[in-house]
Amino acid sequence: MSEVIYVLSWLSVTVGAAFCIIGTAGMIRMPDFFTRAHAASVPDTAGAGFLLLGMMLQAGLTLVTVKLIIIGILILFASPTATHALCKAALTRGLKPPMADGEVISKR
Repeated sequence: MSEVIYVLSWLSVTVGAAFCIIGTAGMIRMPDFFTRAHAASVPDTAGAGFLLLGMMLQAGLTLVTVKLIIIGILILFASPTATHALCKAALTRGLKPPMADGEVISKR
């Protein structure tokens, strides 16, 4: 049984790391602020969740697992909220999404 948990935990950590790397690549690749914010927030929230799940499987049923669950809940609420606040601040300062004026995003 411990081998199954060991494999599942490392699989979860690997998937979480892959999500974080894909989110970073998306941030570099996207053309404007709003798509970069989306590319940063969605995969990194999922990546952090998988990383925390892998650590929970490694920790077993301990106080560490409870702390990791609390961290996961905080990330689940704080990351989308922070992304929304950043995009709202950008809109307030006058930054418009590229498609707002009928402008077409140029392909690279």
